Amino acid sequence: MLATTLTAVLAFAATNLDDILIVTLFFAQSPRRAPVVSGQFLGFAGLVALSLLGYLGSLALPREWVGLLGLAPVLLGLRAWLAKPEDPNASHSGLPHPATLQVAAVTMANGADNIGIYTPLFASSNTQQLALTIVVFFGMLGAWCWLGYRLSRQPAVALAIQRQGRWVVPLVLVSLGLIILLESGTLSWLASALGG
Repeated sequence: MLATTLTAVLAFAATNLDDILIVTLFFAQSPRRAPVVSGQFLGFAGLVALSLLGYLGSLALPREWVGLLGLAPVLLGLRAWLAKPEDPNASHSGLPHPATLQVAAVTMANGADNIGIYTPLFASSNTQQLALTIVVFFGMLGAWCWLGYRLSRQPAVALAIQRQGRWVVPLVLVSLGLIILLESGTLSWLASALGG
């Protein structure tokens, strides 16, 4: 049990270190916690479900197709960049309003590495270990949300996001999407598919 718990904590931390920045940005932009937290849990539940399907052999999507999820943060980042500051729907930080589905979409898009790690981890687990791993994952997600919220409420962090968020947030989202597209091999796959 202890080994399974430790493995789950390490797997979660390794695959979600980059997500803490995104969560912090969403919390800093939103006066309400509920859409951010529910979006995180919804998106993460989708990642766990896809990992379970992959584990069960029901999902045989090529890695390049999964990488297409990288388009979501690229599009959200471009939308934030192009939003007019005087637009009442645009936030002062440049990040789209963190509605639950937007947060879930970014969480899912940032989760290709989660699926790649969780699927073999699930495959090497018995039923009891699998259940414990999933419980630990969701407990860690709650801790991640709490940490992101606390970071976003630090005066220095909040001030930096307020001052620089108009360009930093879109840059982070576009960069995240491009990294996903590159690391998954999606860009080279698309180039070869379109070129020949």
